[in-house]
Amino acid sequence: MNTKIRTLSLAAALAASIGLAGCAAGSGSSGGNTMHGSNHGSPSAMSSMMPDASADHNQADIMFSQMMIPHHAQAVEMSDLVLAKQDMPAEVTALATKIKDAQAPEIELMSGWLEEWNVPTMKSDHSGHGMAGMVDPQGMEKLKEAQGTEAVRLFLEHMIGHHEGAVDMAQQEIGAGKHPESIQLARDVVAAQEAEIAQMKEMLAAR
Repeated sequence: MNTKIRTLSLAAALAASIGLAGCAAGSGSSGGNTMHGSNHGSPSAMSSMMPDASADHNQADIMFSQMMIPHHAQAVEMSDLVLAKQDMPAEVTALATKIKDAQAPEIELMSGWLEEWNVPTMKSDHSGHGMAGMVDPQGMEKLKEAQGTEAVRLFLEHMIGHHEGAVDMAQQEIGAGKHPESIQLARDVVAAQEAEIAQMKEMLAAR
């Protein structure tokens, strides 16, 4: 008698589980990207997993934009300082203009991604904490006050270190990011800034 009851209970449980699986599969078929793995776990568990499964970005992408925005902003600021000075060599002003023209639009691009992801941007305090290559306030003040050859030297030295920090950050995004556009931007940053690092080292060595 007990055996018969257990058999009926198992049959009922099996039928219920088949029904639940059918519901989960049905909900998964309407979710497009959520079909992968839709027959695993309960419906409630699946619904909690779906946002992560369908998201086009991850925490690495968020941190890349949050950190690169103030990083880029300081590069633009350094470029503006040099462009405001008198009698700067043409190759230096051309480089500063190139950096500003490239990085200012990238700031807008990354700001748009953060807005789309509903996450805040980081404040740009130029403290350098947590961001490789950032120039401290004293370094920025020296660049602001410098003139002539000294201004050129400081700009190149600061920007080489700044670029090297940006390349490190971009390489981390390439390795850990998920958002295709962020990864592509990181690749662009590596290519452009490694070339500029080589150019600036040559310019510095020639002085």
